[in-house]
Amino acid sequence: MKKIITVILATLTMQAISQNFYIAHRGASWDAPENTVASANLAWEQGADAVEIDVYLASDNRIVVIHDKDTKRVSGGKNMVIKNTPSLVLRELEVGSWKDARFKGEKIPFLEEILATVPEGKTLVIEVKCGSEIVPHMERIINKHPKKAQVMFIAFGWEVITDLKKAFPANKAFWLSSSRQEVKKRMEEIIPAGLDGINLNYSIIDEELVAEAKALGFPVLAWTVNDPAEARRLHSLGVTHITTDRPQWLKEQAE
Repeated sequence: MKKIITVILATLTMQAISQNFYIAHRGASWDAPENTVASANLAWEQGADAVEIDVYLASDNRIVVIHDKDTKRVSGGKNMVIKNTPSLVLRELEVGSWKDARFKGEKIPFLEEILATVPEGKTLVIEVKCGSEIVPHMERIINKHPKKAQVMFIAFGWEVITDLKKAFPANKAFWLSSSRQEVKKRMEEIIPAGLDGINLNYSIIDEELVAEAKALGFPVLAWTVNDPAEARRLHSLGVTHITTDRPQWLKEQAE
């Protein structure tokens, strides 16, 4: 009976992921500074189906939105390690003008600030870049938030993504990987672990891999695609969810 229920749930997941869906990578990061409120808002304006953000836990247990483990790349060289720095100190940094002068004044957002931008019917994809120590703090924010049902989780760490799925069983959770060898080893563990599928670097996705995932009852998502021909190739294989830096442009060019 348990196996039958698992197969049914996997089938429902496959059915729910049935049309082309464009996820804005760190927001509209081609045009705006990644992982900022400006980037998220621009992605929604561009018609993205979802916005993907990266999060870390600051030293005071606030969840902040940034890709790197430190601030050097996006702050003009002011180097602070996220896990060792209080969030209010991180918030003093300016992280917009490295992209373009018109974004001067952008700050490293709190998770709550990005959640507040999510329109009805859209999805926020949260990639956890640190370890499972963030999960209790994620629960504190997400469980009381009115947009909880609009959140999806991704992570490279197997323990992290399975812990997130345990904490948020009603929210979709996808394991990230860029290693075909690693994926082949984990394929049969996805459904038993309660996960909803895999989210892979587009370069390792082929017909064989997608067919194997489909046979096991879960979808394959792809990142990060900025080439219309590549998007069309993935769509032809049955990959519907594509992460891109250019959501509006890619959708126009690929379909």
